[in-house]
Amino acid sequence: MKKHTSLLLAAALVLGTAFAGNPDRAGSAGAGQLLINPWAASNGLAGSNMASVTGLESVFNNVAGLAFVQRNELAFANSMYLSGTGISLNSLGFATKVGDSGVLGMTVTSMNFGDIPITTEDLPEGGIGSFSPAFSNIGVTYAKEFSNSIYGGITLRIIGESISNVRASGVCFDAGIRYVTGEDDRLKFGIALRNVGAPMRYAGDGLTVTATPQGADGSLTVFQRSEKYELPSLVNIGVAVDVVSNDNTVVTATGQFVSNSFTKDQFGGGVEATLGERLVLRGGYLWEQGLLTASQDVSTAYTGPAGGIGLNLPAGEGATLKLDYSYRTTNPFNGTHTLGVKISL
Repeated sequence: MKKHTSLLLAAALVLGTAFAGNPDRAGSAGAGQLLINPWAASNGLAGSNMASVTGLESVFNNVAGLAFVQRNELAFANSMYLSGTGISLNSLGFATKVGDSGVLGMTVTSMNFGDIPITTEDLPEGGIGSFSPAFSNIGVTYAKEFSNSIYGGITLRIIGESISNVRASGVCFDAGIRYVTGEDDRLKFGIALRNVGAPMRYAGDGLTVTATPQGADGSLTVFQRSEKYELPSLVNIGVAVDVVSNDNTVVTATGQFVSNSFTKDQFGGGVEATLGERLVLRGGYLWEQGLLTASQDVSTAYTGPAGGIGLNLPAGEGATLKLDYSYRTTNPFNGTHTLGVKISL
């Protein structure tokens, strides 16, 4: 136990130093969709359950949690992101056992921004149609149980962002480790490295300009190259402990530290209470410097608090159906609502 714990702490120190938060670089990274949690249950804990999350939701927080899947799992979630903006997220995932200790999963997440009017310098009021940005990412994950205490996983993620005439694509990796120890496996540690990949760049006909040089007989079309942008890489370190565990009630306290490469570091905590076999209550908080003082120098729209509720229902022949809802407060706009459905077969 001491050996494994020392390894985890050493890895945390090395990764935390390499990816220390840097608010001076805020706004210089792209692919911000990779930082938005699309899943309902973990959003109810403000994402602080990275050391205890299991199943398909773990693909966002800590991919090692996918190794805990024992049966086929299908999940869907819909988020009203920053309610009032018309932005929504849809996520779909499937996971299945591979061999005795491996799990293979696939997730697809897309953002819908609605229809945006097309405007030009000559027609600033629009009236010539509309366009709809398409942001999506597809992840393929493999997780494995290495022992009864150590679990790990890795995700290959394909990223796509586009409008009608400009697009960008890229690839990134996530990796995570989970260490379980203590009496009845009540204590859990986790480390995750997310969104590591090569820079992306936009390209397309929308970056061309047609003009007539002075003295020329005809016009020329010039292609402009956009600047590359980095992915929002981060290191996430977390802990979870079952403070109450009996046949009727399980109460888990969670905590995490997020070291962002392009913005401020964050600290989060939460409590999840499973009451009987059916009801789950969740609450969490995510903090960063300046959040409590109403400072304008904050790098997130979330104001900290989060809450959620879940129902676990039988679906016949050993199958289970899980329904989850979460809400996270924001400023501005009217918060983020997320609904999720998960079926284990």
